Amino acid sequence: MHALPSNSLIRVALVEDNIDFQNALADAIRSAPDMVLQCVAATREQGLQMLDQLQADVLLVDLGLPDGSGVDVIRAAHAKCPDCNIVVCTVFGDEIHVMRSLEAGAAGYLLKDSSLENMLSGIRSLHAGGSPISPLIARQILMRFRQNDKPATPPVQLQAITPKNTLSARENEVLKHITRGYTSDESADLLGISRHTVQTYVRRIYGKLEVNSKAEAIFEARKLGLLGE
Repeated sequence: MHALPSNSLIRVALVEDNIDFQNALADAIRSAPDMVLQCVAATREQGLQMLDQLQADVLLVDLGLPDGSGVDVIRAAHAKCPDCNIVVCTVFGDEIHVMRSLEAGAAGYLLKDSSLENMLSGIRSLHAGGSPISPLIARQILMRFRQNDKPATPPVQLQAITPKNTLSARENEVLKHITRGYTSDESADLLGISRHTVQTYVRRIYGKLEVNSKAEAIFEARKLGLLGE
């Protein structure tokens, strides 16, 4: 098998304090033919310092770090490294940790009970424009949608769609692809545009809906009635 050129490899960074899990995941990434491990941090402070020179495509962040929360690293990475895709890798599967992570800018959420192969698949999916989420976490997000979809008594009017969050026809198309789980590459093929253009539309959608992740965009769009469902 020929080695891939360095500029086509998925550059990965890792913030993980559990040395056994860190070593196992780092070895798996190094062994993957399409990935390169750029840097590893074991604490919140190291993770924040790492961001100053980070050039990774995917950043995996544990939440339970010895000197603080990994959510702080996610929030800082989302602000400093907007082109880096962030995925949580943790043992915490409760709603509070999930929603805080997604609100901070994470685009995926994987539990550590996933196999290393699933972790690598999640990295590839995230890099391709997907949002890898462990089944348990996806179920929680769906339950949250359902709870918010329940009509109040007495019924209340839906939030008005203001010019600020009104989407163009093309943005609506991209949004519907997001809700159906299509990656940026798949959306680009279906719409006949480039992957870069799709990602530009995604950023515009995030800005108009005032969200930071695909999960938040779907939730907000449903709340505003933008999906026509």
